[in-house]
Amino acid sequence: MTDNQQAITDDQRRRAKLIWDYHQMSHEVRPVDAAIGLGSHDLGVPAFCAELYRAGVFPTLVFTGGPNPTAPERFPRGEAVHFREHAIELGVPAEAILLEPEARNTGQNITLSRDVLAAAGIIPDTVLLVSMPYMERRAFATARKVWPAVEVICASAPLDFDDYLKTIGDEKHVVDQLVGDLQRLVEYPKLDFAIEQSVPQDVHGAYESLIRDGFTSRLLSS
Repeated sequence: MTDNQQAITDDQRRRAKLIWDYHQMSHEVRPVDAAIGLGSHDLGVPAFCAELYRAGVFPTLVFTGGPNPTAPERFPRGEAVHFREHAIELGVPAEAILLEPEARNTGQNITLSRDVLAAAGIIPDTVLLVSMPYMERRAFATARKVWPAVEVICASAPLDFDDYLKTIGDEKHVVDQLVGDLQRLVEYPKLDFAIEQSVPQDVHGAYESLIRDGFTSRLLSS
């Protein structure tokens, strides 16, 4: 952790873990018609996609995403392009990967990936969404809204919370993201962007207390 990356207290870690656990869907990964690797700042997504491809979970993989909105310098040619290159380095054949380089949000990730699959002659009944661990539930809620005809399974690299914090290296950034994603889960159904998800009382309490503690950088503008 560098000097400008802030650590969190043990109590903040405990509260953040409640939200972390809630965000994960705990779906059983099983063979599907296609997978979509959702763009982000985290190369764990294409790495886990490569692992699942090698295990025979899916025959076709779409990587989706333009420049990362919070860290455009990380993947200057766009998330999907860099994810594809990383997956190929890890053994996924180029011909198994479709590219969707335009999406700027999760809804576009899913709808534009659907269009890319259709253009390739693939109309899946089942789709695996591979995301960052704390994005599973929002990806699910969004997909159920914008692509209701398909059966959606969500997955992410099997890391526990403490290991993920070490992998990213910036504890405050991760908690900011957890809080921001939970706010979107609450607010996006009101905007017709996603289906509603019930939030347990202890999770909502953790969310409100972490906002009071200043984990607000990823909150939506009012």
